[in-house]
Amino acid sequence: MIRIAVLDDYQQIGRGLADWDSLGADVQVDFFDRPLGDMEAAAAALADYDGVALIRERQPMPAALIERLPRLKLIVVTGARNRTLDLEAAQAAGIHVCNTRGGESLHATTELAWALILAALRHLPLEDRRMRQGLWQGTVGRTLHGRTLGLMGLGRLGGRMAEVAKVFGLRVIAWSENLTAARCDELGVQLVSKEALLREADILSLHLVLSERSRGIIGAPELALMRRDAILINTSRGPLVDEAALVAALREKRIAAAGLDVYDTEPLPADHPLRGLDNAVLSPHLGYVTEGTFEIFFQDMVQCIAAWRQGAHH
Repeated sequence: MIRIAVLDDYQQIGRGLADWDSLGADVQVDFFDRPLGDMEAAAAALADYDGVALIRERQPMPAALIERLPRLKLIVVTGARNRTLDLEAAQAAGIHVCNTRGGESLHATTELAWALILAALRHLPLEDRRMRQGLWQGTVGRTLHGRTLGLMGLGRLGGRMAEVAKVFGLRVIAWSENLTAARCDELGVQLVSKEALLREADILSLHLVLSERSRGIIGAPELALMRRDAILINTSRGPLVDEAALVAALREKRIAAAGLDVYDTEPLPADHPLRGLDNAVLSPHLGYVTEGTFEIFFQDMVQCIAAWRQGAHH
């Protein structure tokens, strides 16, 4: 019997989105609907599995965990990039690694960023809570039109943000370490310095890949440069922002609000200070979580497992 673990299927939809029976009677697929916990717990939970299918980066697969899973022969990664999998350690252990297509992430993530922007500007989570308490208007919101959107990063997702911003009537400025004037001209965006981006943006949205260079790129000094009425949006990676510095800035109302989909520790701990702040709009890493993306993920998982069983390498 070949045993496959599909991890972090939080919404319990994986079994219904693909034809797992097509893998044959000798393949047993188990779905986990919650995080495995620390290294000890993960190693114990996965000890008897031949294959593991990961949903994005929810379950890290560092060398220390891979070394404790001698039975493991296959890792399926959803999407093309996974920074929490130690590929060298997997290859050294003779584990076959294959990836699915990326799904709808371009539109899914940028649409969620706009949802967070609008929710923060119009205080929607707070007003929704008040409505359920029998209350009426308690806040005064602001419009997007005529304001400045600052984009840190103008790749695929940042570029899509710029396109949508035009429809809302926003001025768009951008900065990143390697951003070119040609890329900005292509999108009708103004290239500015990092300092100008921080000072001028009414809404600052992050669209960078997490690397050692970009880790903590928004810290206390950067937050201090931002306008008091500015909103920070992060749908990229939690560690781009110094979380403690952000909590302090929100508490002291040094920036108006933050809209966050990503965090240093995910799932976000139940007692995390961000959960208690009315000027933080929080979503649980929903950026890529759409029906279309998950259909692609789970159907491709089945294909990866089938190809591995047939000895195909891709």
